[in-house]
Amino acid sequence: MTSLDKPTEDTDQTPPGESGEGDARAVTEAALFEAFGGVRGMVETVVPGLLFVAIFTVNKDLHLSAIAALAVSLVLVVVRLAMKDTVKHAFSGVFGVVFGVVFAMFTGNAKDFYLPGMLYTLGLALAYIVTTLLGVPLIGVVLGPVFKENLSWRTRNPGRKKAYAKSSWAWGLILLAKCAILFPLYWWSDTTRLGWVLVALKIPPFLLAVWLTWVFLAKAPAPIDVFAEMEAEEQAEKAEKERKAALAAESGEPEAMPGRHRRQA
Repeated sequence: MTSLDKPTEDTDQTPPGESGEGDARAVTEAALFEAFGGVRGMVETVVPGLLFVAIFTVNKDLHLSAIAALAVSLVLVVVRLAMKDTVKHAFSGVFGVVFGVVFAMFTGNAKDFYLPGMLYTLGLALAYIVTTLLGVPLIGVVLGPVFKENLSWRTRNPGRKKAYAKSSWAWGLILLAKCAILFPLYWWSDTTRLGWVLVALKIPPFLLAVWLTWVFLAKAPAPIDVFAEMEAEEQAEKAEKERKAALAAESGEPEAMPGRHRRQA
């Protein structure tokens, strides 16, 4: 076991309430905030759909509702770019709105604005469950790079793998429950009711899944920083090369002296 594996053991041995546990919780909070975009990311996912259903509720105009939702999504991206901030969450919102607008315009049914997002939610729920059953929980694949551990948890950190599995089950089941509410509304309810229910279900299930992920990971062993390991290996290789070069230089000096004596003779 390398020295870089030791934090995993130390985290297990840290008594509850001491600084080790507090540091783990703080790191987990920061990583989740980065991965899921925080409050701003949630706003960017909610506003376009909220604007669509609000406008459609008032005037039943599919084209105006779709254009307004797409326009506000683009504005959110432009604001991100102007602030030189990461645009991945805003861009994901734009893509979702674009697909929704294309579907709705193609079919002429305003409900279809929500269908791509609902299908994505269903696919994501199944992905969380299937990958967990296969031993590679999706939430670990997503958060591994954020924690600088990549996929090291699969073989080197079983406690952390277990936490990722629990988190992925939570995400999968929560999203399936959300789909169980939305799809019957899509089939049997009107566009306005579906839209308002969908907007209402945007944030609460997400917050519940993030909170459960935080609970599971905060109690898990610390991540193994594979980036630090790679840097340490590079430093060790560099030091070894320097040592060999120094030895070669030292061993070469005695060999050069006899040659000079022979030339002088």
